[in-house]
Amino acid sequence: MAETDQSNGFKFLRNEALGRLSRLELLARGVVEGVISGRHQSPFKGSSAEFAEHRQYVPGDNIRDLDWRVFGKSDRYYIKQYEEETNLRATVLLDASGSMGYVGDRSALLDGQPVSKFDYARHLAAAMTYLLSQQQDAVGLVTFDQKIRSFIPARSNARHMRVLIRAMEDLKTGGETDLAVVFDEIAERIHRRGLVVIISDLFAEIESLVRSLHHFRHRRHEVIVMHVMADEELTFPFEKWSDFRNLELDSQHEELDPRTVRAEYLERVRGHLRRIEMACGQLQIDYVPMNTRVPFELALSGFLATRSNLQR
Repeated sequence: MAETDQSNGFKFLRNEALGRLSRLELLARGVVEGVISGRHQSPFKGSSAEFAEHRQYVPGDNIRDLDWRVFGKSDRYYIKQYEEETNLRATVLLDASGSMGYVGDRSALLDGQPVSKFDYARHLAAAMTYLLSQQQDAVGLVTFDQKIRSFIPARSNARHMRVLIRAMEDLKTGGETDLAVVFDEIAERIHRRGLVVIISDLFAEIESLVRSLHHFRHRRHEVIVMHVMADEELTFPFEKWSDFRNLELDSQHEELDPRTVRAEYLERVRGHLRRIEMACGQLQIDYVPMNTRVPFELALSGFLATRSNLQR
């Protein structure tokens, strides 16, 4: 069990959130490369002779796979895990571009303060990492802005989960976004089909974004898109003249009367959201709109419960 108390350093894994999520699971819908105990559908039959790593024994595992030499040295039960027998391989893509740093006054509170889109996204990423790790799935992490900032390949052990959580906590928002270029590069670097979880505000030109999402599907990955937006970005409630700044380019800002641009702004935003949702539907991608006004554990548990019910 991972440490979840804040005093132990896991800022983005909170006991109250984990308590809500602990009864849920995330199963692959399609065929994935690598499976243990029949949790996910695999294209492989039988077992492989290519040893990958050890993992701790859990009830239900075949005792014939126990490594007795390791038991003799450590007095603990470990299973020999082979390359084709590893569970689902998931990769979490976490947007660290400048626009993710926006903090809305209407956002949910964490530690008494409104949460930024970036912190909201990091809580989501940490929760997904924990959930998948508890299922003994292999999890990796890619952080990005206009380019890949870090690429941590998927592994399935408690120590690796700590590496991922620490990487999220050390991460800072960066510069501009270039989702299409980044997603195309990531799609080429994830060689084995599995699950790709995208956590982003999706500020990108729609045609190139859709093409890059199609790239993941072409590589036969299952994809979940968690679209994180602040309530103010969705409703544009501003009334007074304000200085609107581009969080990805500090030099770009403009003073505006929001009342004069509200209608056009909302039309464009809603059109952008509709096109993304429609494209995801056509590509058989799970599209999950998330408003930072809703606590992340509620939004995530609601999505997982709905997805689980649809798979029954």
